[in-house]
Amino acid sequence: MKVAVFSTKAYDRQFLTDANAESGHELVFFEPRLTPDTATLASGFEAVCVFINDELHADTLQTIASTGTKLIALRSAGFNHVDLHAAAKLGMKVVRVPSYSPQAVAEHAVGLILTLNRKYHRAFNRVRESNFSLNGLLGFDLYGSTVGIVGTGKIGVCFAQIMKGFGCNLLAYDIYQNPACLDMGVKYVELPELLGDSDIVSLHCPLTPESHHMINSESLKDFNPGAMLINTSRGGLIDTKAVIKALKSGRIGHLGLDVYELEGSLFFEDLSDQVIQDDIFGRLITFPNVVITGHQAFFTRNALQNIAEATISNITDIDSGHSCPNLVIAEQGIAV
Repeated sequence: MKVAVFSTKAYDRQFLTDANAESGHELVFFEPRLTPDTATLASGFEAVCVFINDELHADTLQTIASTGTKLIALRSAGFNHVDLHAAAKLGMKVVRVPSYSPQAVAEHAVGLILTLNRKYHRAFNRVRESNFSLNGLLGFDLYGSTVGIVGTGKIGVCFAQIMKGFGCNLLAYDIYQNPACLDMGVKYVELPELLGDSDIVSLHCPLTPESHHMINSESLKDFNPGAMLINTSRGGLIDTKAVIKALKSGRIGHLGLDVYELEGSLFFEDLSDQVIQDDIFGRLITFPNVVITGHQAFFTRNALQNIAEATISNITDIDSGHSCPNLVIAEQGIAV
C-alpha cells in the first residue's frame, strides 16, 4: 500500500522504516502536519499515516478522499482529531494504536510530580552557578499524601501502581471501575470529592466532548487549595485561562503539563529563534511553579517501536482484507 506519512521526524522515519522492512509498504514521509493547506500532498496515496496534531477535519478528509485515500492510520491511541462521521460518509477506514507503552506516560507523569515537588529544575540551575542555598526548594513527602487519578484505563492503572509504591492514598474517578485498581485498594469517588481531597490530581482520560475543559472555573473551586495538577493526557481537558487564574490565586499550587490545548502550532518544532505568538502559553511559562514538557511523555524507545509495529500491522491488515483489531467504527465513534 502507498502511504503518505505526515508529521514525521527522523525518529518516526527510523522506527517506521524498520517496522516496514518485511511488509513492503511504500512509505513516503512528509514533515508538515496534515491540514487543509497540505492535504494535496496526499494526492494518489491509498492511505495517510498521521499523528496527534494533524487536522483531519471534514474539509481535509474531503480533499484526500477525492484523490484516492481510503485509510487513515493513526500513530496514536486517541482519535479526537478525526471527524469520524465525515470519514464514515466518505467510506474511509480509521485505525489506531490503542496501547503502545502506558508505562512511559505514567512514568513521565510521576517525573513531573517529583520535579514540581522537589524543584529539581531549579536546583540544577542553582548548582551550576555554585549556588547551594536551599531556600525556595522546600517540598513535601509523597508518602501519605492523597493522589487523585482521573481516568483508570491502562495508563491510569500504571500510574496508580507507581504511586502506591510511594505509599500514597489513592482516589479515582472514572465511569467504569477498573478491577485492577480496586485490587490495589484504590477508592472510587465522584469528581468533586476527588478534587477536594487530593494533594495531587493527575489526568489520564481521553478527550471527548464530555471531558473537554473538565478542569474549568467551576471544577477548580472544588480543588484542595494549593493542590498539584498534572496532565499527560490531552490538552483540551483543561481550560488554560481558568487554570492561570487558579495559579494566581493559589488555588493551584503546582502545575505540570505535557500537553496543551493549543499545542498544534508549538509542540514538536524548534521555535527557539522565534517570538511565540501564543500569549496564553507565554503567560503559563512565567510561573515558577509550572513545569511544561512538549508532549514527550510517550517518547521512549519502547513506545516508538510499539507504535511503529502496530501502525504497520494495521495497514497490512486493511491492505490484505483481514480483520483489524484496532479499527475505529467511525459511525459510532468507538474503537473495536
